Amino acid sequence: MKLRTLAGILLATLFLSACDDTTNDIGISLVNNMDNLNISTDTFTVSTRSIVADSVLSRTTTGFLGRIKDPETGNFITGNFMTQFHVLESYTFPDKDKIVSKKDGKIICDSCYIRLSYNTFFGDSLAVMKVRAHEMDKPMLEDQKYYSNFDPISKGYVSTDRLKADVMYTTSDLSVTKSNINKKRITIPLNEEYIDRNGNKYNNIGSYLMNTYYEHPEYFKNSITFIRNVIPGFYFESIGGLGSIAYIERTQLAIDFRFLEGDSVASTSAVFSGTEEVLQTSKLTNSKDVLEELAADNSCTYLKSPAGIFTEMTIPVDDILKGHINDSITTAKVVITRMNDEKSNKYALPVPKMILMIPADSLYTFFENNHVTNNRTSYTSTLSTSNNTYTFTNIGNLISYMNANRHSSNWNKVVLIPVVETKNSSGSTTKIIHDMTLRSTRLVGGEDNKDNPIKISVIYSKFN
Repeated sequence: MKLRTLAGILLATLFLSACDDTTNDIGISLVNNMDNLNISTDTFTVSTRSIVADSVLSRTTTGFLGRIKDPETGNFITGNFMTQFHVLESYTFPDKDKIVSKKDGKIICDSCYIRLSYNTFFGDSLAVMKVRAHEMDKPMLEDQKYYSNFDPISKGYVSTDRLKADVMYTTSDLSVTKSNINKKRITIPLNEEYIDRNGNKYNNIGSYLMNTYYEHPEYFKNSITFIRNVIPGFYFESIGGLGSIAYIERTQLAIDFRFLEGDSVASTSAVFSGTEEVLQTSKLTNSKDVLEELAADNSCTYLKSPAGIFTEMTIPVDDILKGHINDSITTAKVVITRMNDEKSNKYALPVPKMILMIPADSLYTFFENNHVTNNRTSYTSTLSTSNNTYTFTNIGNLISYMNANRHSSNWNKVVLIPVVETKNSSGSTTKIIHDMTLRSTRLVGGEDNKDNPIKISVIYSKFN
């Protein structure tokens, strides 16, 4: 075991000392007199193609709202989203007899509104957009998988007789001062008459919510009882305008009322937020014909998010293993070069920061099962801005896995996908989800590639 450990250290030193992105110049053998370790190298061509992503798993704490025209393709991209509201365990309003806000002896909410808060957006900050807020007719279910092409309206989760409210906005949010520049928001007033499912009328939905609390405090025990019995959620639909998509980081339902605090009257707000504890999904609409035309371009491959285009790679497993059946693959490295944009545009989509490599057969299950990278069948790479490349430094385990799973029709294929990674305080990855922001890049590759082909560089080792 000590001899093998020493050999591993020598191999690592050799690999790290290589000064370029290939191993072509490392064609030497290290022979340790103690354990006769032989090392050899080779390179192989990797083929790639673009594939259109029909949809992606859509569960994220960010809502996407608006409509833009992709400057690269002319593709129209629309973002709508749904959120439910979280209730703190055993939430309480003030005692009923202390509520000052009343009309005809009934408790009322002075005003009610939804705030959609965001820090970032893409597109023209002055583009005039229009959003419609729909009250959900029934809740979307926590135990189901919702993809980015799921439409709550056509699927019957939103009925025409429920509350809806429209508002115009621009993502510049000119009401925000420089000192609060990171608190941009879209405010949707909800002060119209509200009729609940039993036909009871209220001056607004906030009054319905307050009176429901005093009649059924058990509905406010937790988020599940609140969603099932009070408000199933809201769906936000972009119904007008073109030029911007806002990345909504927080959705809040706020109700203002007054109550007695000692001998004085106090004003306060009860706020219910969309958080990680409840379900949030985004519906993203792309022009599929445009994406398919783009994917058919064999002079390169594409990465486009959200729910746009991925790159599929075919690993030449048979070529790699030929003549090396008794060897170990010490390292296998792939460097994928990004192609620079041909045109300059101030609204050009940003480049994916991180991409995930997984077997093609895991395209859906990886995300549905909340997997993270294991450096055996899944790997991530971050864009190197200095080299303009994504590098997967050691996918030797993946080659071994492919060789052992030849029964799959896609046994030697992997897919590259733009993703976002979450880490804990110790630096360990806790979550990987699809990158749902607007991003795009072209990669060297494709059948008609005019650049140097993508290569996989392999280092073998064998004990004689």
